[in-house]
Order: sequence, then C-alpha cells, then structure tokens
Amino acid sequence: MAPFATMILGIPALLLEGPGVLEWFHSQDSLVSPLIIIFGSGVMAFCLNFSIFYVIHSTTAVTFNVAGNLKVAVAVTCSWLIFRNPISALNAVGCAVTLVGCTFYGYVRQMLSQQPPGTPRTPRTPRNLKELIPLVNEKLDDKV
Repeated sequence: MAPFATMILGIPALLLEGPGVLEWFHSQDSLVSPLIIIFGSGVMAFCLNFSIFYVIHSTTAVTFNVAGNLKVAVAVTCSWLIFRNPISALNAVGCAVTLVGCTFYGYVRQMLSQQPPGTPRTPRTPRNLKELIPLVNEKLDDKV
C-alpha cells in the first residue's frame, strides 16, 4: 500500500510542500538524519498496517473495532485522571457506556469460547428454500 500512496501523494506533496521540505533538508548537517526519519516513519507505518491485518485475521473485525473504541475511552479516562484535563458530562457518560459495552462484549466472547465443541454459536443458516420461507413472508406461498 505504501508505494501506491507514495506515487499518488508524491506530486501534490512536492507542489504544495516542496519548498518547506527542501529548506528542511538544507538545514540538516547531513542527509543521513532526514533519511533515517523518513525511512523510520515508513517502517512504523508498515508495522502498524501489519499489526492491524494480523489482529483482524486472528480475531474479527468487530473485536478490532471494539478494541479501538476501548482505546479511545481509556485514553480519555487516563487523560482526565493523570493530567486533569477537563471533560464534559456527556464525554464521561460516553466513556462509561463504552467501558461497560466493551466489558460485556468481552464477557460474551468468553462465554462463547467456553461452550463445548459442536454447540451452535449463531442461528443455523437455512439450507433450502422451504426453511427460508417462514423468515420472508407468508404471502409468498403462491410464488414458490
């Protein structure tokens, strides 16, 4: 993904930020330091994308989104507890609801993982049209 993003954003970056980037390069004693910063940034972006794909592959996209919401709620809570950043009552309620929801999601996932093998975790998918008919509408009986 990074090479495509570089090709797509390279020309606008040079046109819009070219003089600033060139000035930054010229202000450095050597090119090694700026190139290490740029290369390190690319490596960190790759590692972030790799970890996201690995987490989604290992769990589910829902679990990944729940973890992301939990991260935001914990960051806001820690910001309030440690740095005494002011938060509104609505933010506090939102953090509380998020923490309760994430805890409940974790509890349900744990309960589902402890079920004996062979226990259906979700309703069974209909196998043929006759099993699907009661779910759609009774008025379709004459069309089947």
